[in-house]
Amino acid sequence: MKVVNDLLGISNMKIVQDLDWFAFSLDSVLLAQFASVHLRDKKILDLCSGNAPIPLILSTRTKASITAVEIQPDICELAKESIQLNHKESQIELLCMDLRAIKNYFESDTFDLITMNPPYFKVGEKSVKNEDSHKTIARHEVAMTLEDSFLTISKVLKNNGRFAMVHRTDRFVEILFLLKKYHLEPKRVQFIYPKEKSESNLFLIESIKNGKTGLKLLPPCIVHEENGEYRKEILDLFEKS
Repeated sequence: MKVVNDLLGISNMKIVQDLDWFAFSLDSVLLAQFASVHLRDKKILDLCSGNAPIPLILSTRTKASITAVEIQPDICELAKESIQLNHKESQIELLCMDLRAIKNYFESDTFDLITMNPPYFKVGEKSVKNEDSHKTIARHEVAMTLEDSFLTISKVLKNNGRFAMVHRTDRFVEILFLLKKYHLEPKRVQFIYPKEKSESNLFLIESIKNGKTGLKLLPPCIVHEENGEYRKEILDLFEKS
């Protein structure tokens, strides 16, 4: 069922979704606000864009050209509608293609900033059987692996460019290893907690291509009060743009 929703109140933006497939999550909002955006940025790339929440939010923070990449044609149509609905066609370019083809589509050292909210699970984890194909591709590394994505990112990201992503905390060590393998030096990390007394389930991380060593651990991001309502810090984040 296709619906048009508010983009969590951010700059009065709207987003087109199909609730039979999946809806964008808070993860995307947190990532779009966490990523470091500089005035000198000219080109930004968002991978695994879905229906384009991250490019839309980033467009409120920068005048840079933004390229959004999504592999699923049906989801690309939702992204296209969302971009048009918010009159962002002149700033956001949408590519419906396999992430692994990006390194051959763009020249090396093209982008100042790359963001990505990738599938969280390896194939075989959290059984993919009997799931809708849209959800399977969005949640599981069916179309690409983390190593595939980091190889691509390392090639098309400018030297000293930034790469920001969100992922599950239980894959933190694996991700650190792969980032360093592809010369993406981790610089900022923030762990996300559903509630104050819960364990972290997600984290945000930003790396610099060929950056110097030195990792900064930011204060924790706690999403909900004990009664389930969003904390004030999260509500304030929604209204930053």
